[in-house]
Amino acid sequence: SVIAALARDRRAGARALGARLERVREAELRERERLREIASWEERLRRSGAGRVAGVDEVGMGPLAGPVVAAAVVLTSGLPPRGLDDSKRLSVARREQLDAEIRRVARAIGIGWATPDEVDRLNVYQAGLLAMRRAVETLPEEPDCLVVDGRTIPGVEVEQECVVGGDRRVAAVAAASVVAKVYRDAWMRDLDRRYPGYGFGRNMGYGTREHLRALDERGPSPAHRMSYAPVRAAGPIRGRA
Repeated sequence: SVIAALARDRRAGARALGARLERVREAELRERERLREIASWEERLRRSGAGRVAGVDEVGMGPLAGPVVAAAVVLTSGLPPRGLDDSKRLSVARREQLDAEIRRVARAIGIGWATPDEVDRLNVYQAGLLAMRRAVETLPEEPDCLVVDGRTIPGVEVEQECVVGGDRRVAAVAAASVVAKVYRDAWMRDLDRRYPGYGFGRNMGYGTREHLRALDERGPSPAHRMSYAPVRAAGPIRGRA
């Protein structure tokens, strides 16, 4: 009614304000509809009897250094936090805000990881599965069903649904991608303090120009994945006791 009244107002400024408010209202309606859509997968599973639905996702498959980190998140029913999306589509500040909100409203959160040595020994795909299994195993209560982004997790005796693009389509998987990414980024900032010079706090272990130049100059650190070609080409690890 306020927007309608402003639209009828003779003053141009009032009409402009009404137009801005209408755009805000429409954006809010679109966001609520999107949140209802990404929450619908879990609601369907809950209606079928799965009271605790955990979304599972991993991050850190591509970097040259650092762990693969996975999260398992059980959200409560209802609309998920506003702005929830695949972590790759969010700014650093927005991810950290959402991580705090997810941790405030989630029913349960589990974190798992695979070390660089495990990535080298198992290969990164298997290390990602290991990290996800560990994340599920650290949940404080066993879930009734898992929704996993793009794969199924071996060695987990819980019903699973594989959803390609789940970090955009399923609220709990999107939440898991955010939690895992924020957790891993904090880990990489710690590695930056332990092994300075590679820019881990900025590149998060990815093969940026700065990172590749540091590899050539310094050689690999103990945090690097020696099975990755650019790291292997830089020679043996330096600084290992």
